[in-house]
Amino acid sequence: MIEVKNLYKSYNGHDVLSNVSLTVKKGSIYGLVGANGAGKTTLIKHLTGVFKQDKGEILINGQSVFENPAAKSTLGYIPDDLFFFSMYTMKNTARFFKKIYNTWNDERYKTLLDAFKLDENRRISKFSKGMQKQAAFIMTMSYMPEILILDEPIDGLDPLVRKRVWKLIIEDVAERGVSVLVSSHNLKELEGICDSIGILNNGHMVIERELDELKSDISKIQIAFCRKNDEKIFDKLHVLHHEERGSINLLIVKGNREYIIESLKESNPLVLDVLPLTLEEIFIYELGGDGCEINGILF
Repeated sequence: MIEVKNLYKSYNGHDVLSNVSLTVKKGSIYGLVGANGAGKTTLIKHLTGVFKQDKGEILINGQSVFENPAAKSTLGYIPDDLFFFSMYTMKNTARFFKKIYNTWNDERYKTLLDAFKLDENRRISKFSKGMQKQAAFIMTMSYMPEILILDEPIDGLDPLVRKRVWKLIIEDVAERGVSVLVSSHNLKELEGICDSIGILNNGHMVIERELDELKSDISKIQIAFCRKNDEKIFDKLHVLHHEERGSINLLIVKGNREYIIESLKESNPLVLDVLPLTLEEIFIYELGGDGCEINGILF
């Protein structure tokens, strides 16, 4: 379990993280999303004990992580920018990890090596970026971490390998109760695996909710009226986005869905439909983004 409480971090008087709190429950997958420069990587480096916070608490299974080898030994961390010893093969690296982690599992290493089809005797520095990412997964998952922290874990991987990686992660969550925090720009894939989502913006945690609850709090609606004046009903609602397509109004509305629908029904609309809303759309609307297009809709 990961707990972050009221975390602050600044550099040269500039606040990079401000009052950030989050919780990753045991046996769950938490998606950390945010625009470039939002503070995601800085937050992850605090979670792994690389940086020390100015204020606040960071707990891994109830223990402070900074300068705590016992807490760090339970972590599996795969950064976006990978590092391997330049002359080491997979076999050399496996021996190195085995000396460091007493939880190293030889059988699992061999199983994963076979599944990802990497040459154990080839230097990792000669692998492609995607193959190096696979090598990092093999090494990390072979010492059976209780906590997984992943920064852009599927970047550079082809669709078949991405599927294999997610399957491996989900199996560990289900079978061993591993807690996972994953930072990624691939919101479509996060939407398919995450239990909870945290949206970080300018160093602040804007939203932290279970994914199902988050989706129920924002509604995408198309509606049409007999008369133009009926659109005044929108003033009663918290409308994040309004777009007109001929006689059809497309709305993104925040708040209780039942209240929204009942309010709109008061004006006897000709058309009233609730449409599916993606995590990508929620991310854009919550951050007030505009000027980009998703599925033919201009934001």
